[in-house]
Amino acid sequence: MVPAKPPGGSVFLVEDEAMIRMMVADMLEELGYSIAAEAGEIEQALKLAQTTDFDIAILDVNVNGKLISPVAEVIEARNRPFIFATGYGTQGLPPEYRDRPALQKPFQMEGLAAMIERTLKGSAVA
Repeated sequence: MVPAKPPGGSVFLVEDEAMIRMMVADMLEELGYSIAAEAGEIEQALKLAQTTDFDIAILDVNVNGKLISPVAEVIEARNRPFIFATGYGTQGLPPEYRDRPALQKPFQMEGLAAMIERTLKGSAVA
């Protein structure tokens, strides 16, 4: 049975590894989402987080050795949902964000789809 396509939506993607960023963007598009913006470094991500219109963000926790916290703060201030992607488990998350949804890298498309769906449903209630 093929899972139903989500209604779509736009995703802001922050990932410093270009190949991983491309792979995740491909997964998202296959799942029916569009990529609102992509960033591979914190400064670029901060600018895009302030100016881009998106439904949800997927944030690599460690971007070229810098924590994603400043970008997460901007997205949180805009009241937009976000998911962390990390190879370090919840211990790798900034302490103030350990209650946020996190995908353990490497992840599969099914896990990504389920996490986005749960996060978007959760944010719609708020």
